[in-house]
Amino acid sequence: MSHQGSCHCGKIAFEFEGEVGKAIECNCSLCSRRGYLLTFVPSANFTLKTDAANLSTYRFNKEVIAHQFCATCGCAPFGEGQDGQGNKMIAVNLRCVEGIDPAELSVHKVDGRSK
Repeated sequence: MSHQGSCHCGKIAFEFEGEVGKAIECNCSLCSRRGYLLTFVPSANFTLKTDAANLSTYRFNKEVIAHQFCATCGCAPFGEGQDGQGNKMIAVNLRCVEGIDPAELSVHKVDGRSK
């Protein structure tokens, strides 16, 4: 299934292929402050539809995830990293995806604060 998403102002827009029904809610200092509800997709299933120059990047802690956000509206629609096997993955913020109702998602809580 194809999904469309964007930041608030639209300077960052994307699409991805994959099923959405489960989300991850991490309690680390960044995820909890931003209210992320994440799903992970292989980078091959993700397409940035707007100019990459519109992306601003924030890294913290171990600096292994490139948290992408819009410098204009501040919205953070996705991050880039790798899974445990070294495969490039995209962490999509489901709150930035059209047609997703967070109340309908099965949410798995992850303790990122203790790691």
